[in-house]
Amino acid sequence: MGRGKVELKRIENKINRQVTFAKRRNGLLKKAYELSVLCDAEVALIIFSTKGKLYEYCSTSSMTKAVERYHRCSYDQTEANQSPNNDQNTYEEYLKLKERVEALQQSQRHILGEDLAELGINELDQLEHILDGTLKQTRSRKNHSLYDKLSDLQQKERSLLELNAALMNKQLEGNSTPLESTWQLQHEPNAQYQQPYFLDPNNTPEIRRYDSVVEADNVRDNGNGMMTWEWMQ
Repeated sequence: MGRGKVELKRIENKINRQVTFAKRRNGLLKKAYELSVLCDAEVALIIFSTKGKLYEYCSTSSMTKAVERYHRCSYDQTEANQSPNNDQNTYEEYLKLKERVEALQQSQRHILGEDLAELGINELDQLEHILDGTLKQTRSRKNHSLYDKLSDLQQKERSLLELNAALMNKQLEGNSTPLESTWQLQHEPNAQYQQPYFLDPNNTPEIRRYDSVVEADNVRDNGNGMMTWEWMQ
């Protein structure tokens, strides 16, 4: 009598489910080993139990290399399957971008006053409204820039005026002492004066410098209305 067909569904009994898992797991690992040996195939088997315990088998020395090889093959197949769709989507996107660029170029030509013959009254009115708005914004921006520059120049002017006034005050303070001393020296009764240059008594063309201070008592009248010094007699 042959063995009956087993219905594939979850085993409700926990003990029977655990026993069945252990038996079929060992059988699956054995079949994977036999397949790799008999057919010289690269086999990698990964099993996680309901409790998260890992069981694995790899016919090669590294499971990581087998997984990486799987990812490369899976990625290549996915790219190959999606390549026609990607090409179609890229071409459609290219057509949309091309149409948009052409519309922008045509709008630019209209703004520059070119190709206006093909426009109707409504389109021309709309274009005029756009140009008026653009002109107002341009003038507003220009006036704002000029006002900013004017404010900067006025600020610089005020700074230079303040600096000039400070320098003038400093110069006046520096020159006040010498002027006062000179005024006092000229108005003292017994003030001494300095004779910087005079001619030689022998009427020689040589000019000698006389830097000593001459007292007022050393000056005498020679009887002819001429003032002479004692050393000249």
